[in-house]
Amino acid sequence: MGNSQRIGSTSNSQVGSDFEAQARAFFLTQGIALEEHVALDIGVEAKKKRHKFDLGSTDPKIILECKSHTWTEGENTPSAKMTTWTEAMYYFHVAPKDYRKVFFVLKAFSTKHRETLAKYYLRTYDHLVPGDVEFWEFDPEKGTAQRIR
Repeated sequence: MGNSQRIGSTSNSQVGSDFEAQARAFFLTQGIALEEHVALDIGVEAKKKRHKFDLGSTDPKIILECKSHTWTEGENTPSAKMTTWTEAMYYFHVAPKDYRKVFFVLKAFSTKHRETLAKYYLRTYDHLVPGDVEFWEFDPEKGTAQRIR
């Protein structure tokens, strides 16, 4: 089995933490202060269990899942990563309905596919994305994010 660590990073968990910090900084420019690991009761029907979202706030009510995934080295689809995206969609689906739900992802463009990873996901997995989930792509070079859904 090959090494799946991001080239140039100390660890994949550090890549994730750094990306969450970029998301927090971006939303602060939008006037929204986010906290790390916001826990909410989620579940189907009356069954609930505590789940920690990457970022969030109770005032305003907002939860974020952050993913800094990229295409594979050969610009193939990172199938296992797409599974974690779909899992995040399910967590959003069973989260409290009065929360704003944001999926904040790295803008990862593929010249081979001529689209970003987020646009690829929305094109192929849109049937699994709840209608109230916002997709935002973050461009680390510019420090900006754009809502694409």
